[in-house]
Amino acid sequence: MHEADPQRGGMSRRTVLAAGLTVGAAAAFGTIPSAAAQATPGTDWFTSPARAVRPRFRWWWPDGLVDPDEIAREIDQIADAGFGGVEIAAVHHSVKDKSVLDTAHHGWGSGPWREGVEAALRRAVRRGVTVDLTLGPSWPVAIPGLTPDDEAAAKELVHGRVSLAGGTTYQGPVPPPGHAPASGVTRQQLLAVQAALVAPANSTRKETGLDPASVLDLTDSVTDSTLTWTAPEGGDWVLIAYWVRGSAQQPESGPHSAPAAYVVDHFSPAGTRAVTSYWEDHVLTPSVRRLLKATGGSFFEDSVELETDGLTWTTGLPAAFEKHTGRPLLPYLPAIVLDKSNQVFAFEAQLTRQIRHDFWETVSGLFNRHHLRGLRDWAHSYDMTLRSQPYGLQTDAIASAAILDIPEGESLGFKNLDDYRCLAGGRDMAGHTVLSCEAGAYNGTAYSTTWDRFLRTMGGAYAAGVNQTVVHGFSYATVPGAEWPGFAAFSPYNGAPGYGESWGPRQPTWRHVEDIAGYLGRVHSVLQSGTARADVAILRQTGYTATGIGASWFTATGVPLGWTHQFLSSPLLDLPSATVSGGRLAPDGLAYKALFIEGDFFYGSTPTLAVSDARKVLALAEAGLPVVLLGAFDALTPGVPAEGETDQLRAVLARLLALPHVRRVTDKALVGDALAALGVTADVRHATVSTLLNAHRATADADFYYLCNGKHAETVKPPVAAIDHDVTLRRTRRGRTVPYLLNPWTGEAVRLARYTEDGDDVTLRVTLQPGETMIVALGRPGLFGDRYGNSPHAVATEADEVLFTGRGLAVRAASAGTWTTRLSQGRTVTTTTPAVPAPITPARWELEVDDWYPGADATRTDHVRVSVTLDALRPWSQIPELTDSAGIGRYRTTVVLPDDWTAAHGAHLELGQVSDTFRVTVNGRRLPPVARLNPVVDVGPWMRRGTNTVEIEVATPLLNRLRVARPAVFGGSARQDHGLVGPVRLVPYAQMTVG
Repeated sequence: MHEADPQRGGMSRRTVLAAGLTVGAAAAFGTIPSAAAQATPGTDWFTSPARAVRPRFRWWWPDGLVDPDEIAREIDQIADAGFGGVEIAAVHHSVKDKSVLDTAHHGWGSGPWREGVEAALRRAVRRGVTVDLTLGPSWPVAIPGLTPDDEAAAKELVHGRVSLAGGTTYQGPVPPPGHAPASGVTRQQLLAVQAALVAPANSTRKETGLDPASVLDLTDSVTDSTLTWTAPEGGDWVLIAYWVRGSAQQPESGPHSAPAAYVVDHFSPAGTRAVTSYWEDHVLTPSVRRLLKATGGSFFEDSVELETDGLTWTTGLPAAFEKHTGRPLLPYLPAIVLDKSNQVFAFEAQLTRQIRHDFWETVSGLFNRHHLRGLRDWAHSYDMTLRSQPYGLQTDAIASAAILDIPEGESLGFKNLDDYRCLAGGRDMAGHTVLSCEAGAYNGTAYSTTWDRFLRTMGGAYAAGVNQTVVHGFSYATVPGAEWPGFAAFSPYNGAPGYGESWGPRQPTWRHVEDIAGYLGRVHSVLQSGTARADVAILRQTGYTATGIGASWFTATGVPLGWTHQFLSSPLLDLPSATVSGGRLAPDGLAYKALFIEGDFFYGSTPTLAVSDARKVLALAEAGLPVVLLGAFDALTPGVPAEGETDQLRAVLARLLALPHVRRVTDKALVGDALAALGVTADVRHATVSTLLNAHRATADADFYYLCNGKHAETVKPPVAAIDHDVTLRRTRRGRTVPYLLNPWTGEAVRLARYTEDGDDVTLRVTLQPGETMIVALGRPGLFGDRYGNSPHAVATEADEVLFTGRGLAVRAASAGTWTTRLSQGRTVTTTTPAVPAPITPARWELEVDDWYPGADATRTDHVRVSVTLDALRPWSQIPELTDSAGIGRYRTTVVLPDDWTAAHGAHLELGQVSDTFRVTVNGRRLPPVARLNPVVDVGPWMRRGTNTVEIEVATPLLNRLRVARPAVFGGSARQDHGLVGPVRLVPYAQMTVG
């Protein structure tokens, strides 16, 4: 989880082996290829997605204060609801009196905690559920028994300063750190003492300017912790002392263990060894190891939110910096040190930018090499994978994503879709399959979150590359002192509703959550199939994510026209996949059609490249990759050039810009024209500027296109509106190809009957409500079991709809008439439909509510039946008997159809506004799940002449009840409008076979 506070000191925060253990064990969580990636023709992989691709829950435990029997019950609840896995995490922000958790006996890593883990694993094996384990209690990664002074503990660099006029002498103690050490830190080591001449011309609003040529190393002048030094005449000077010590950071919302846990050094082998040794010595008992081989998935690490009043540090940084850059670090330290996340000193602007860039690039290399690679390789030794949120510091998260088995982002901390596209680039260039998302954490929404909101949030994330959902979250049942409806990890949060939701049987909507799980699993199954495709690669010279910074032209202009892009950082161009064939980068995977380069947003947007990066780009371009550069790259210079480097860079860029398939533009509005001139087009195209987002996956059998009417960021205004326009999709497989519509709510795959073709392009109509999604597959006839072969399809019609039926091609219309349809063979046919009844709006409803109340204890719910007759639909908050109610309501009405209703007739049931989850029953038959964000269902097969009974079952969040049951926490929240609000209409149609 990435909370609102920025982290200080940087940018914010199988195989199944269960034989002998149980019968019917789960398919384990694989890395690559995924279960979906190996999907064979047919529909089973889509209709009934494997457990490995189903959504998971972040499962919050109050450390080890858990009962093994309750743990087993909760695994059953999650499995019965159709979810595929859990991640066990120690989180209890809501518990202010930590003494009730009895950390001394029930802390993280304790005997009771291990017993709980074993209980979870044993039950998970039986139920086919995957279990992930966080690497430490809460976040960041921390280990019990470590002390802040230990070599393996997190370090900080702090500084002290003294101002000195020229010609004067300082005699006294070495300037002490400006901040006192945290509790538990007993020693600190002097790294260096420097003097520097103040240079006002280099000062900024917050930074004191210094002359880099004046920096003097006075460390050898220190005797018995004292310093005597006379400043040269002329100007003002500053003495700076640098101290290294433990940061004493503990995991979030502790204590979690006894002895206390302290955060490890994330940049050294010692920090990683501390983690792995603790697990091997204290957690991974023979029983746990055996169970993990059967049902274990990933070790997990949350976002890297290292906190310090100074600068994040590790002992090996100076040597690593010099090895990476060829320059010593210490003379440049003034431009790097931080004071409560603020820069303190600066040199000349370009030098300062380059030094800071090189420093954080060095830190990134240490983090990726020692922390991520070390933990990943260790996880593999236990047949586990490493899933991690590799951001929170100023490190190359794109390169991190390429190292990880499963990179993960989050809906709370990510600013927009480009943050996901950064991680997706690393994942795909490395040949991995899964990009996970910590999903559905909203500030202050405990017990008021709707699945409607959740689906709107995730719709765009899936288009940006996400294909695994870890729902935030599922709380353990109770702790001492918890109030109804049970322990919630993040609520209350500072006395108010907290982050995210505590899903589970405590929520009325749990009754329908299997429908949500099925939808998410099918979306995952498609988006984990084959390989991802993206139109353009964006070279991001600084590979940060969780910044909200996108790409010129593409983010604002290209995406609304159908373009897709991903971000690559320099290390990805060294991967084996970074080859060019047929003008495509990574031809066996992403098959990018072009590379786009612009100035580095994070360092002044100067149009420059490192010489090594320029050479990589030149090699790709000489191999035939189209390249577009935005900015004055013909005049670029490196930031801190070594001897001869400027001439080398200019020579490389001159060769690059002379190539026929390289374009340089100085206006971002011209990027699209440059692509067109190079013959580069998007796989998805529409003439209309649209909020349609897309993701493309290619398999040997089909091209899959995920389409969503979404937006770049939740905060973007105005709201998304409905769309209705033509969309052209490109097919990449050879041979005859036809389009199918895959319904992720029902698991059905139907062959589309109206579209046009032009070479490799298929054009069809896309009509989507805000947040709604659709999945189109372009595959061979019969791929999904249909028997229409090479039957003609419609290219145009006057009717409302054309579809394939058991009798062949048919048209639908909402009124009587004669309709002309033009077929793909060139023939034009007419079809007559009979009279159709007018739309029907039910006038009267019987509503029976199962109203939920607090029971005898925190986990018990009392149920009160309330019956209401409604002459007009309205939210429960406006029905006197239900003003503060929450629970499950069953709306029942009757609809009378005329005597001339025949087999040629059918109807759509439009539900209008309905909140939150719902199911529809017609004449006693429960219908398949209905799209939550466009609640319209074809009820034709179940309607009959005469009287028909329609029932809509609606489940709500708990907030309205909690407002009055627990006013101290929830009383300040506004009532929510839930229930069936409508308008509800039955809209008949007539359907006739095309002659």
